[in-house]
Amino acid sequence: MPDSDNDVIKFWKKHHKFVKTFVAGGFAGCCAKSFVAPFDRVKILLQAHNQHYKHLGVFSTVGHVIKKEGYLGLYKGNGAQMVRIFPYAAIQFAAYEHYKSMLKDSLLEHHSNLLRLISGSMAGITAVLFTYPLDVIRARLAFQVTGEDVYLGIAHTFRCILVEEGGVRGLYKGFVPTVLGMAPYAGLSFYGFETLKRMCLDHFPESCGKPCPENTGGLVLVIPAKLLCGGLAGAFAQTLSYPLDVARRRMQLAMMIPESYKFTGWLSTLSYVYQDDGIRNGLYRGLSINYIRVVPSVAVSFCVYETLKQWFHLDTGIER
Repeated sequence: MPDSDNDVIKFWKKHHKFVKTFVAGGFAGCCAKSFVAPFDRVKILLQAHNQHYKHLGVFSTVGHVIKKEGYLGLYKGNGAQMVRIFPYAAIQFAAYEHYKSMLKDSLLEHHSNLLRLISGSMAGITAVLFTYPLDVIRARLAFQVTGEDVYLGIAHTFRCILVEEGGVRGLYKGFVPTVLGMAPYAGLSFYGFETLKRMCLDHFPESCGKPCPENTGGLVLVIPAKLLCGGLAGAFAQTLSYPLDVARRRMQLAMMIPESYKFTGWLSTLSYVYQDDGIRNGLYRGLSINYIRVVPSVAVSFCVYETLKQWFHLDTGIER
C-alpha cells in the first residue's frame, strides 16, 4: 500500500496539470454541446437533405421536428454526442496545452500567433482521430426520423457499420474531409480566442478583465468577455471550414441516402454537392443554423474551460 500511495502521489505531481486540463476540457465540451443540441440535430437534417425536411428552412424545421417527434426529437442522437464529446473536448484542450508547451520550447518560441494556430490544428486532429467513430454513430442516430428507425442505439449502430460497411473502415467514413476541415477550424478557434483575449486585456482591462495575481499578466477575462471572445472566434473559424463539414456529413450518412454511390470520396462529394445544389443551397446549406449553434457553443466551451482552469489554479493569463 505505501508503494502504491507513493506511485499515485508521484503520478499526480508529474501529471496534475494534464489531468486538470483534461477534466476541464471534457466538462466544457459537454456543457457547450448540451446547450446547442437541438440546433445540432436540425443542422444534420438540413445538411444531408432528409426527405422530410429538405424543403424547409431552419426554424420551420425546428417546428416540424417538434410536431412530428416531440420536443425530445430535438435531442435525438445527443446520448451518443455526450459519449463522444467528453473525450473529444478533453483530448482537444489537453492536446492544445501540450502542443503549445512543446512547440514553445522548441521551434516557435518567438512566433506566438503561429504557435497558437499550429497547436490548435494539431489538437483538433488528435481529438478527431480518437473519437471519430462516435461522431459517425451520432450522425446516423440524429439523421433518423421517429417511426423510420434503422438503428436502435449506439451499440447496434456500431455493430451494423462494422458488419455491413467494411469493418473499421466504415467507422472512419468521411474522415479525410473531417481532418481537412478540423485542422483550420480548431486552429483558427484557438488562435482567435487567444488573440481576442489578449486584445481585450491589453486595450480594455477595466471592462473585460479582473485582477488575478497568480496568472501571467495579473489579469483574467470576466465571464461576459470570455463568452464574447469565444463566440467570435468560433463564428470566424466555422465560416472558413463549413463546406468540408457538409462533405463529411454526406459521406457519414451515405448508406442512408439514395444517391450514396456518389459520395465515394471527399473531392467527389464536394463536386457533387456543388454541381447539384450550388454554393448557397449546397456547400453552405445549414450555415445559418451553424452560426446560431456555433457562436453560443464555442462561447460556452471556452468560458467553462477558462473558468474551470481558474478553479483548478491553472494559469489562464495573457501569453506573449
